[in-house]
Amino acid sequence: MDEFISEDQKALLFLNGLGNKSFDPFWILMSDKFVWIPLYIIFLYLLYKNYRLRNFIFILIFIGIGISISDQLAGIFKNGILRLRPCHTPSLEAKMRLVTCGGMYGFYSSHASNMFFIATFLSSLLGKKYKFFTVSIFLWASIIAYSRIYLGVHFPFDVAFGAAVGFLLGGLFSVLAKKTTNYQNLKEVE
Repeated sequence: MDEFISEDQKALLFLNGLGNKSFDPFWILMSDKFVWIPLYIIFLYLLYKNYRLRNFIFILIFIGIGISISDQLAGIFKNGILRLRPCHTPSLEAKMRLVTCGGMYGFYSSHASNMFFIATFLSSLLGKKYKFFTVSIFLWASIIAYSRIYLGVHFPFDVAFGAAVGFLLGGLFSVLAKKTTNYQNLKEVE
C-alpha cells in the first residue's frame, strides 16, 4: 500500500508541477462550480427539448437525487478514510505548487464524481441524438477532474476513484430514468 501511495504522490507532483502561474486562473475557473451554469442551462434545454414535460421532471428528480448521493457519498468517504489532501500533506507542501487548498481531507473527489455522474447520465439520455455530445461531455468532465490535480487539492487516485463512482452512479441512474420515463417515448421532433 505504501508503494501505491508513493506512486500516487509522484504522479501528483509531476502533474501539479506541469502548471504555470499564468495558467492558474484558468484552472481555478475550470474548477469553479458556478462558471458552468450556462452549460447546465444548455443541458436542461436539450433534455426539455427531447422529453415530454412529465419525463423531463422525472429526469430532473433523478439528476437531483444522483448528484446528492454522489456528493454525500464522497463526504462519507472523506470523513471515514481521512486521507489528507495534497495541500495538507506535510511531506508534499514544500515540493508542490500550491495554487489553492480545500478542506482537510480529499479521498475521493466529489468534483470528479459529480461531473462524471452528469456526463454518464446525460450521454446515456442524449448521446444517440447528438453525435458529438458524449465525447464533448466526457472531455468537459475530464477537464474539471484534472483541474483538481492541477490545483493540488486531490491526488490522481482521488480523482480517478471519484470519476469511477460518478460513472457507475450515472449509469445506474440513467437506467432507472429510462425505465421510469419510457425511453422510447421521446418527443417527436419535427
